[in-house]
Amino acid sequence: MIELNTAQIAEITGGRLSATADPAARIMGVDTDSRQMQPGWLFVAKPGEVSDGHHFIDQAFAAGARLALTERVTLDASGNEHPAVIVEDAVDAMGLIAAHQVAYLKARGARVVGITGSAGKTTTKDLLAAVLSTDGETLSPVGSYNGEVGVPLTVFRAEETTRNLVIEMGATGIGHITYLTDMVVPDVGVVLCVGTAHAGEFGGVDNIEQAKGELVEALSADGTAVVNLDDARVARMRQRTQARIVGFGIDPAPQEHEVLGASDVSVGANGCPEFDLTFPDGSRHHVQSGLMGRHHVYNVLAAAAAGYALGVAPATIVEQLDGRGPASRWRMERTERPDGVTVINDAYNANPESMRAALQTLAELGLPDGDGAARRTWAVLGPMLELGDESLLEHDLLGRQAVRLNIKKLVVIGAEAKPAYNSAVLEGSWGDEAYYVETCDEAAALLQREIASGDIVLFKSSNSAGLRHLGDQVAQAHPNAALVEESSE
Repeated sequence: MIELNTAQIAEITGGRLSATADPAARIMGVDTDSRQMQPGWLFVAKPGEVSDGHHFIDQAFAAGARLALTERVTLDASGNEHPAVIVEDAVDAMGLIAAHQVAYLKARGARVVGITGSAGKTTTKDLLAAVLSTDGETLSPVGSYNGEVGVPLTVFRAEETTRNLVIEMGATGIGHITYLTDMVVPDVGVVLCVGTAHAGEFGGVDNIEQAKGELVEALSADGTAVVNLDDARVARMRQRTQARIVGFGIDPAPQEHEVLGASDVSVGANGCPEFDLTFPDGSRHHVQSGLMGRHHVYNVLAAAAAGYALGVAPATIVEQLDGRGPASRWRMERTERPDGVTVINDAYNANPESMRAALQTLAELGLPDGDGAARRTWAVLGPMLELGDESLLEHDLLGRQAVRLNIKKLVVIGAEAKPAYNSAVLEGSWGDEAYYVETCDEAAALLQREIASGDIVLFKSSNSAGLRHLGDQVAQAHPNAALVEESSE
């Protein structure tokens, strides 16, 4: 964090000091979790849906907090006021502090990249961070910090020497991304895709498109919008920005602006795509990704385009992307068990588009190899949440797709996902090829009985369904199971 004192925090947030607050006290870091507090930090007493941060102020100070950001006066066990800056809205105030930090860094030459899209944000963020790290100290989110709390927490990890900030931007409604762009003022905005994730909350895909496009609208004429030309809803966002345009796509048609393209795309036996990457300068480079799934071609292209927009040389970009695998957990994370079972844990999140991509990858992995041997494929699927009125239809389509892709075994977990089981049975008259269970524990018992050497088992669901933990359990069910770490060299 760029060091501030208590008086500066009060000025930035428009807050008032409690009676015990020392205006000169130096603040060295910020967090909303009392368990993560370190000496000299600011504790943000964030009200939450389940618990109120004001109830944990004593624990934060016991852990070394120097100051609290609160929405009311709070007292310690002795009846004295906690040292605090008191504001109307703690989360908004945290955003104001983050905005101040970003402005300071940008005045010193730092660049900010915002990334949004219905899928692929975290993978693209990890790839781009690797590319930009060749051109100065680069900061990117831990995991998927991408909202009104996560973005400030990412910013607070910046130091005086930070050159590049890569910021994920998530949204569940119109105006959310504008809030984040006002905070971090991106120089480059990357829009990956417009899908149906959170469609229920947004009120439809048109509203999702409107919200994602807020990122390119926020760019100045000196900025760069990086857009997916193969997604029609993203491609037409070019009309919503005054910024320079850098497009990307597979075998793209000639454009009036700069374009990065992938051609001769193929997928190897390991499920990882390779292709020729062409830059606007005409240079052509072969890239073999360490990420599983054909859909990751777009994430690689997006990272390359954003790096190019910020002046990284094409050869350097390719050197960083070639062979690079996942850096964040539960994204097509592959584990090879000693008994010959392959576990693919992609259950960090799910929407119809990412579900289809994961099933397609599973189907390709199960195809006969050079010796003519096919592998039995298992799709262990939980619910896709926040789809609103489209939930029943999308789960129904999911089960039908599993059959049409010739996935050998389907396990559906939870009542919200059950339409996928029903449609699979109707589509294929599967008999014992499809299973429905209520809980992850039931699924674990079933898989323990049924999976055998040579099987490939995919786990995929929305985050809160918890299938990522089931995937971990199954991956480690055999002693000495080893996570396959793809080379990043």
